[in-house]
Amino acid sequence: MDNASDQTLDAVGPRLKHLRLRRDVTLTALATATGISTSTLSRLEAGVRRPTLEQLLPLARYYGVTIDSLVDAPRTADPRIDLRPIACKDGSVIVPLTRRPGGIQAFKFVLPTGSDDAIPDLRSHEGHDWAYVLNGTLRLVLGDHDLRLHTGEAAEFDTRTPHWFAATSSGPVEYLSLIGRQGQRAHVRATTDRPSR
Repeated sequence: MDNASDQTLDAVGPRLKHLRLRRDVTLTALATATGISTSTLSRLEAGVRRPTLEQLLPLARYYGVTIDSLVDAPRTADPRIDLRPIACKDGSVIVPLTRRPGGIQAFKFVLPTGSDDAIPDLRSHEGHDWAYVLNGTLRLVLGDHDLRLHTGEAAEFDTRTPHWFAATSSGPVEYLSLIGRQGQRAHVRATTDRPSR
C-alpha cells in the first residue's frame, strides 16, 4: 500500500471518533446500532485497527454520511456526482443537490433525534422554502405555529416568517428543501388529461 493510502486510512479513526463525540453517543450504543463490537469500534477510533468496507458501511449509514467522506476520498472532476455532505456541529448533515448560481437551490437535510421540549431558535431571511419529508417526523416552527410534518408531507412558506426545523424524540428525520429567492416558488404542475394516441 502506498503512503497516500496509509495516510488516508490512518485519518479514518479520528474522523469516526469526532462523529461519535459530536453526536454524544457511547461506544456501547454505537455497537448496538451497527452490530460492530465495542472493542472493534474502540480500536478503529484509536487507529490501532484499519477499517474494512463491511465496517464502514454500517458506520456511514448510522452517521448519515457517505463512505467517501469517512475516508476523505479524492474529489472527482464532475461536480454532478460529487456533491459531498456537509456535517454540522449539532450532528445534522446537509447534502447539496444543486451547485449552480441563482435559481432554486435543492438540499437534503438529515437531522439527528431531537428533544420535544427543545426551545426553537427562530431565524428569518429573504426567500421562499418548500420542504418535503422523506423519512421521520419534522418539527417545523413557523411564526406562531408549531407543526409536525410526517413522511410524505410538505410545507411551503415565505422565509421572512421566523422559522426553525428539528427532528423529534421519535428519531432522526430526512427532508428535502427547495430554497429560492423572494417570490420564486416551486410550482407543481399536474394534469388529469391522458395524452392522446
